[in-house]
Amino acid sequence: MKVVLINPPSTNEIMGNNPSIIESSRGCNPPLGILFLAGYLLENTDHEVSVIDCQVEALDYSKLALRLQALEFDVAGVTAMTFTLLDVIDTIKTVRQVNAGAKIVLGGPHVNLFPEESIALDDVDYLVLGEGEIAFSKLLDAMQNNSSVEGIKGIVTYKDDEIINNGPSEMIEDLDKLAFPARQLVPYEKYSSLLAKRMPITTMFTSRGCPFKCSFCNRPHLGKKFRAHSAGRVIEEFQNCLDLGIHEFLIYDDTFTVNKQRVKDVCRIAIENKLDIGFDIRARVDTIDEEMLILLKKAGCRGIHYGIEAGTEKILKVLNKGISLDRAKEVFDLTKKYKMQTLAYFMIGAPTETIDDINETFRVARWLKPDFLHMTILTPFPGTPIYLDGLASGAIKTDYWREFSKNPTKEFAPPFIDENFSKQELQELIVKGYKMFYMRPSYIIKKIFSVSSWGEFKRKSKAGLKVFTMK
Repeated sequence: MKVVLINPPSTNEIMGNNPSIIESSRGCNPPLGILFLAGYLLENTDHEVSVIDCQVEALDYSKLALRLQALEFDVAGVTAMTFTLLDVIDTIKTVRQVNAGAKIVLGGPHVNLFPEESIALDDVDYLVLGEGEIAFSKLLDAMQNNSSVEGIKGIVTYKDDEIINNGPSEMIEDLDKLAFPARQLVPYEKYSSLLAKRMPITTMFTSRGCPFKCSFCNRPHLGKKFRAHSAGRVIEEFQNCLDLGIHEFLIYDDTFTVNKQRVKDVCRIAIENKLDIGFDIRARVDTIDEEMLILLKKAGCRGIHYGIEAGTEKILKVLNKGISLDRAKEVFDLTKKYKMQTLAYFMIGAPTETIDDINETFRVARWLKPDFLHMTILTPFPGTPIYLDGLASGAIKTDYWREFSKNPTKEFAPPFIDENFSKQELQELIVKGYKMFYMRPSYIIKKIFSVSSWGEFKRKSKAGLKVFTMK
């Protein structure tokens, strides 16, 4: 079978009303989900695979159509998230216009949350639930052999106007059995980041599943059980990327530091092999110790992204974050001691949050003194505890995500929690928070003198301009 995997354009993203100066995934991060899928197919099957990342290539639908016309394909796989659903639908239409006979398969978080609504979309032939590598491979084999898919875990389809749902695919316990993401199938030299010292940059997933229980987060297709690549396998992927000329990495695990010994082993092997790498990680302040920081620095870690989320113990409890602000301060100071950059994630607009709570969050953001601040307005995403609890209590009046999934329209805008603030008030507050942090003269001077290259200066100047023009 000839397969094309598509990361859709980003022209209708419904989260556009949630401002941020740190780049989103658009044009910055390779679509690792479909690259893992492509890598598995290339290594374990005879199917031919192409990948189109519309975002990094800045493809609109007319350009996507031209790319598809240049390919021969039997199957198109499209990754779907709820907040990109409008673009997913337009991508499906484009595929169908180009190739009327191709089978169209959707995967990703959205189809796991809303399988019935997803399979009901026009021109969708199959869904893949759960982790896709094995299930999608078996689906392609069944198509090629004209055999039934009813026994394949993870597959949803129609038969005689009835939905056949075989349930989610089984979680892959030994991640080392997976192939490396097929980065060579996309223009990997185009991926960039505000936070990187060199280009190109790539993202890495070295684990799946998050054991923590934050009320605003849900990854339905990956589960809660933490599963990780071995330290040796992580080093092999670093080397694979080095062979492509990629030296900069954002390790995009929800929490890279869950297993402290694994992190230390990765660092020790990288140090022993003198790998020429620079990388950032995402971590929780309650999973860090000084020995780990020393090793991370020696191995090439340049920055750590910490999810703090709120500036009061009250809102931290609402978010079920499970950390203390005193510990956060200790870890930020310790990270800076070893000269690694810090990025702090915060959000405003949580249930019960008052203006005093928000102002305290702004104060704590400055008190921690991160190098970068990423602040968003809390949006209750589908399937998250905060959304489900809101529906159960009546605080959220309608299941608007399910309604959007049934009838996706460009007019839809995901509501924020409006218990104490209007949407406009929250948007004005987040702009205030950004300006209070980034427009301090001491911060601006420090960043000007920390720039090490013209490329880095241009990227950071562009981000700085966004702050000055925020309204």
